[in-house]
Amino acid sequence: MSIYRLLNLSSCTMKHTESYEQHPSLYLEVCSQDDELRLPLHTSIVLFLLSYCDCKTFRVFLVFSDSSSSESLKSSLPECVNVCDVHVEHLPQLVRSCRLPAALDETRRLCRAGLAVVLRHIINKTLEADPSRNDVLALLGFKKTCLKACAEVSKWTRLCEIGIPSAVEEHLQNPTDHIQQLPLPILTLEQRLAEPVRVHNDDKIRRQKLHEQRRGEKNQPPEGHGNLGFEPTPAQSPQVSDGLELRAALAKLSLDSVPASATRENSEIRKVKTTDLPPLEHVFAEGLFFTLTDVVLLPCIYQYLLSLRTHAASVLHQLPHLLRWYSRVQEVPGVLRAAKDCGLLLSIPQIPTSSPTGSSAEDAAACVPVQEEGQEKTPQLHFVGGPRPTMTKLKEKGIEAVFTPHPCPDWTLPWDSLPGAINPTEGKMSNIRAVRKMQQLNNLVAMVTELARPGSTVVDFCSGTGHVGIVLAHTLPDCQIILIENKEESLVRAQSRSAELGLKNIGFIQANLNYFTGPFHVGVALHACGIATDMVLEHCVQARAAFVISPCCYGFIQNAIKFTFPKSKKFKETLTYKEHMILCRFADQTAVQLPPERRLIGKQCMGLVDLDRSWAAETCGYSTQVMTMEPESCSPKNNMLVGRPLQRSGRDIVAGQPEAQMQD
Repeated sequence: MSIYRLLNLSSCTMKHTESYEQHPSLYLEVCSQDDELRLPLHTSIVLFLLSYCDCKTFRVFLVFSDSSSSESLKSSLPECVNVCDVHVEHLPQLVRSCRLPAALDETRRLCRAGLAVVLRHIINKTLEADPSRNDVLALLGFKKTCLKACAEVSKWTRLCEIGIPSAVEEHLQNPTDHIQQLPLPILTLEQRLAEPVRVHNDDKIRRQKLHEQRRGEKNQPPEGHGNLGFEPTPAQSPQVSDGLELRAALAKLSLDSVPASATRENSEIRKVKTTDLPPLEHVFAEGLFFTLTDVVLLPCIYQYLLSLRTHAASVLHQLPHLLRWYSRVQEVPGVLRAAKDCGLLLSIPQIPTSSPTGSSAEDAAACVPVQEEGQEKTPQLHFVGGPRPTMTKLKEKGIEAVFTPHPCPDWTLPWDSLPGAINPTEGKMSNIRAVRKMQQLNNLVAMVTELARPGSTVVDFCSGTGHVGIVLAHTLPDCQIILIENKEESLVRAQSRSAELGLKNIGFIQANLNYFTGPFHVGVALHACGIATDMVLEHCVQARAAFVISPCCYGFIQNAIKFTFPKSKKFKETLTYKEHMILCRFADQTAVQLPPERRLIGKQCMGLVDLDRSWAAETCGYSTQVMTMEPESCSPKNNMLVGRPLQRSGRDIVAGQPEAQMQD
């Protein structure tokens, strides 16, 4: 049957009406190249997963920036997808504030943005509809952590979610440029696939492999011993090795596989030391098992190999492990069907058995640096002694920690008259911690109240369960409050608290910070850990927004893709990176159980690290202050960075036209 007949495709450009507000929605980007519409890789990946999961939960909107429609893209859309067109100007406000892909829930107040977050959400919705889909559950990997860590802190997530799709997109734009020089992310993946893998509790599989090697049987499980519940797959391509790892991987994906009976290896195998067992070869991207990572990579590698075959087939010999992975992925039940539904005409490649002289696969892998492109390798620092020499060095240059007096140290929210759902004492925390949390909130809300105006948009970054954002939404009913958090459980809890309070001026975004692109007037963050503080500062500076930030976890600060330390010119001229890291390390030593003198040094180190941050912001046109929250006992991490853009500082911060309501 033709894909045209299977699609339930709207012929008109959709605006958001009441009839669609009861459905979860997916928003996928469509772009134009050489005056032709095409689906970006992130969109293709989402559509592929929808087809693989046979997920019919979402209303899918293809987002156009002009008057085009999806008619020319029908052959690229799976049959389970119910599609409408939408112009970018008609997007709901929360979606418009994020990079696509994005998913909006039925309430229109919770938006999930970013590739990994949206893919994991699709998997969870599929399992809600059909809990028996063990093959879909397996995509989340061991302990359901596959691609859960955000790209800002995980090199692997960054490589899969950003690095490889971006490299392939760049290649597709100019396929003949630098064709003999393979993209660094592709070479990094090739190197990863060439390495032996370790998986949870893999000794049994490794001993089974040793037994097979000794028996010399490559295709049949040894008689009289447990076969781990898998048999050779008759439909396997003869070009793909039918080794133990592949059979174990495919068995895990079988919907009707029966676990093998518990049998012990013979004594000779049991006596072999773990260190002497043979290594396991990579089958899929993360090891033995097919996960969400493979779903992300398949459309990317398909497009890349398709282009190489056309423009530079001679370089394929540099990617033997990638080609083998590409073949093995096609053995997974459901992959070929899903690919066909999305217009991906997969084929089993010829895996090179030898390489041309002087250009071996080992040579290609050897050229891959340890760190990723744009990532400065952080040296392993060995700290000797305390921070005093570094602090003395700064003092000699006239640099000391100075704290601005708190403008309203006695200000407090009317906690006794606030609804219960706002009060931290209603949460799962001790009474002592709840009191401290209320004191912290007093400080942040007091400063945000000074900065915000009617019609302002206030963003609570790293919002957790919404302690800051919810009290702001209640206290500032004429402002729009947006909570951004990458942990779904925390944000769902915040949404539940908001619903209990009946708040209408609040929206929620589950995303890494880099996926939020919307305008706002004030940014706030309570205990933003490590470089999260610097990421929030960067967002505020880019938006020319005021900020109120309480930093935390100074010991986690380190050079990253976007940030190097020290940040300000004065600190760079005085301290090395290692010396700055000494300050960061000792800035974390402010716990109440430490001796008073040690806590004082920790407080001074905190002040110096945040002084460096504030001076860096001042070079971007800000007036900044470093102050201490009142009372100091409210938290060992009691610093507060406050900044105002100079051209609209203090009472001159005025919002433009009131933002649209969060629901649309």
